[in-house]
Amino acid sequence: MPRVAIIGGGPAGLIAAEQLAAVDGLEVAVFDAMPSVGRKFLMAGKGGMNITHAEPLADFIGRYGDRQAVIAPLLERFGPQQLCDWIQDLGIATFVGTSGRVFPSEMKAAPLLRAWLHRLRQCGVQFHVRHRWLGWATEGALRFATPAGETALAVDAVVLALGGGSWAHLGSDGAWVPLLAARGIDIAPLKPANCGFDVAWSAHFVERFAGQPVKPVIGSVAGRRQQGEFNITATGIEGGLIYALSAPLRDALATEGRAVLHLDLAPGKTLERLTADLSRPRGRDSLANHLRRRAGIEGVKAGLLRELLPLETLTAADRLAAAIKHLPLPVTAMRPLDEAISTAGGVAFEALDDNLMLRDLPGVFCAGEMLDWEAPTGGYLLTACFATGRAAGAGARAWLAGKS
Repeated sequence: MPRVAIIGGGPAGLIAAEQLAAVDGLEVAVFDAMPSVGRKFLMAGKGGMNITHAEPLADFIGRYGDRQAVIAPLLERFGPQQLCDWIQDLGIATFVGTSGRVFPSEMKAAPLLRAWLHRLRQCGVQFHVRHRWLGWATEGALRFATPAGETALAVDAVVLALGGGSWAHLGSDGAWVPLLAARGIDIAPLKPANCGFDVAWSAHFVERFAGQPVKPVIGSVAGRRQQGEFNITATGIEGGLIYALSAPLRDALATEGRAVLHLDLAPGKTLERLTADLSRPRGRDSLANHLRRRAGIEGVKAGLLRELLPLETLTAADRLAAAIKHLPLPVTAMRPLDEAISTAGGVAFEALDDNLMLRDLPGVFCAGEMLDWEAPTGGYLLTACFATGRAAGAGARAWLAGKS
């Protein structure tokens, strides 16, 4: 009986297994280094399982930046609507939140994963946990480190869905990179995506404002603007707005050695209105009261102005208004890869054929976050993991059929 191994028990690996399990007379086994599968998937759903996003497909595809051309065909075959239909076929309803984000009815990943694993087991899929992939033996068999020692397994095809390099404690540690690089596979260096950044805050600012949200604001960098919110941390900044702009900030740090995020702290007011309001006489008001009464700026926003601006700007109404609308916030470094929500870089699409099989390693398919793409949070990461996993599983199925 032909045998297929899926290495990696996240959504990409599991849906690849589902595609392959539909073939009669095929032995399908999922291997994972962790004590159970789907650990990062479960953690991602801890605050609410944002599975995908409800928006026109063209807009959805546009979220994948310079990789949208290669991601588009995969999402056209299995995109947001198909993913929602698939979830409902598991017996779990979905709903669209006010922001357009799509969630399972219970908001949690665990019921979805339980139903999915039950269906996979019913289809004959085998699961082998605590099996860390070590590469290939001389004769081509897959090597695994297990609690009982090293073992080798000969297979007819393999789907690699090993994740990126963040959240190593959940199994996504990037240990596959040297294994594929040794085989001559083109791999873009793994980099943080959807990550926080370091800022050289003063000790006083950290003591006063660490942990506080800054909202609403508009952030801009390298021509990209987005409204949202973020959090002050002891080391810098993190949160939804920062994650959305992390790619241009990261690229600026890499190419120029510096990056500046510009903030509009008063998105509801024009520069002219702010200038007029701040030009009114202060009387006995302190600067803090003047900012609060005339510009609606207080708390952490006022703290940012004091932290980042010289005194002469704070005391000149026109310059202060301009700074409120375009406050420069220098960032000094990305947070470490393991802290990032997701990973940029990975196996180059140029190394793969249209079925996501490695051109130089026939019978070896790749899927999920280990491929060289990135996307913002909001369901885009998970949807592409499902789409690439499904494509790799279908590709392996077609390849095996062609061999028989």
